[in-house]
Amino acid sequence: MASMQITETQPPKMLVVDDEEPIRHALRAYFTARGYQVDCAQELEEAQALLQDVEYEVAIVDLRLTGIGGSEGLDVVSSLRQRSPTARIVLLTAHGTPAMEAEARRRGADAFLHKPQRLQAVAQVVFGLTERKLENA
Repeated sequence: MASMQITETQPPKMLVVDDEEPIRHALRAYFTARGYQVDCAQELEEAQALLQDVEYEVAIVDLRLTGIGGSEGLDVVSSLRQRSPTARIVLLTAHGTPAMEAEARRRGADAFLHKPQRLQAVAQVVFGLTERKLENA
């Protein structure tokens, strides 16, 4: 049986990627208050730069980061899955379609949520995913 090392001094790391500042701010405040160390990115390049140096346990990623028709969030999902294979990834979007959800899951997203969502609803998904991760470790 594999033992798991948990250190109280290292809070779990979360990445929030969204082009809307109020959403980034709300998610950062909410999850920081619940013990997470939260990094935020506004665009694909910023997210990819963070992924070079940090391994995240959880990420909440918006699908569209550059306006109409964008799907840069899928690239963030792919990069994150490559860099942190055990990370739990939630794709959050106001522009979801069944095809987009299928593509997000193919690239490694663990959950696909439609905006708007209450913070508590997002948190419930995040906590459920991380508990499942701990159970399967």
